[in-house]
Amino acid sequence: MAARIRIGIVGLGAAGRAFLPAIRGHAAFELAAVAEPLTETREEIGRETGVPAFADLPSMLSGAALDAVYIATPTELHPEHCALAFAAKKHVLTEKPMAVAIDQGRAMAEAAERAGVVLLVGHSHSYDLPIRTMREIVTSGRLGRVRMIHTWNFTDWIYRPRRPDELDVSLGGSVTFRQGSHQFDIIRLLGGGMVKCVHASTFDWDAARSSIGAHTVFMQFADGAAATAVYNGYGHFSTMELIGDVTEWGFTEPLAKRAPVRRAAGSVADELAAKRKRAGGAIPASAPHQPHFGLTLVSCERGDIRQSPDGLFVYSDMGRKEIALSNERGPRDLVLDEFADAIGGGVAIHDGRWGLANLEICLAAIESSKSGKSVELRYQVEFPSSPGRAAGA
Repeated sequence: MAARIRIGIVGLGAAGRAFLPAIRGHAAFELAAVAEPLTETREEIGRETGVPAFADLPSMLSGAALDAVYIATPTELHPEHCALAFAAKKHVLTEKPMAVAIDQGRAMAEAAERAGVVLLVGHSHSYDLPIRTMREIVTSGRLGRVRMIHTWNFTDWIYRPRRPDELDVSLGGSVTFRQGSHQFDIIRLLGGGMVKCVHASTFDWDAARSSIGAHTVFMQFADGAAATAVYNGYGHFSTMELIGDVTEWGFTEPLAKRAPVRRAAGSVADELAAKRKRAGGAIPASAPHQPHFGLTLVSCERGDIRQSPDGLFVYSDMGRKEIALSNERGPRDLVLDEFADAIGGGVAIHDGRWGLANLEICLAAIESSKSGKSVELRYQVEFPSSPGRAAGA
């Protein structure tokens, strides 16, 4: 691509801030503007980046020369903000989940197609290099067909500083929408995409912090493979103990030195202040170990694959082999690679239709838990879901 892609960010919370280093360091992109309603945050990031800072998306679209927009606003605003960007013929990278309802997700995917622009849904932990490498091993066929996929994550998610919408299920809050989106994306990527049905239980067991804070989701693929996604955000056990005791961002931290979980909910103002402080902390562009979103274990006919602190362990008749992976480029760098490639004419894996399929599983899990019944799925797409996609791309 001859010219760099001029991109603006709308929403400078944790997600938007985390993408700043990746965008500013990526050869294909030029950070051209930011938009954020909070004056203090807007002015701070404007000074830090040296780019124009706007109060909202419409003013950024009209006041800055842009080719693309990264939408990092609260989930319930994604449909409106995507529609504005599509109307302005801008390519869009939007945070997951893409929306809170199937009709919204369908409309977003269709609007992008009509406008002739790229809609990419991410960041997602399916971009993590260990997961991408698992996919390459699976598609190589050397371990046979995938038969089971399990991904587990135990964290303190429910007790981290939260905006009210992040706990409100109707607004796309809760573990199932916000963390399940990662898990279901990982599972679909590794299993080929075509999930047939979902049976799930979701849990809300702290009235002082009421939301879906944990789930167990069973998925069956059209080819007979099965998968489970387990998430517990109530802050006791940490899955990182199972992967060399590395934290979510890759730092080694002895369990004895971790701060106790803050279980009492603060006022809305206190929560927002704590969240802004946490978002302002430096999320490292690189870390001593590979990024992990809990433990993912893939069982094929002739072997198993899981993460190691520095890559993957592959188990087969030949014993256990470790594949070391580079950590020079993080998951957000890989998101931007796919976004740039799609804008340049390549095919996006995590496009609007793929994001809609992940959203469908979030909604099906919640519905299944309420009804006690399995939910058949309608909007799943295959990986690769369109002609010309290269497996493992």
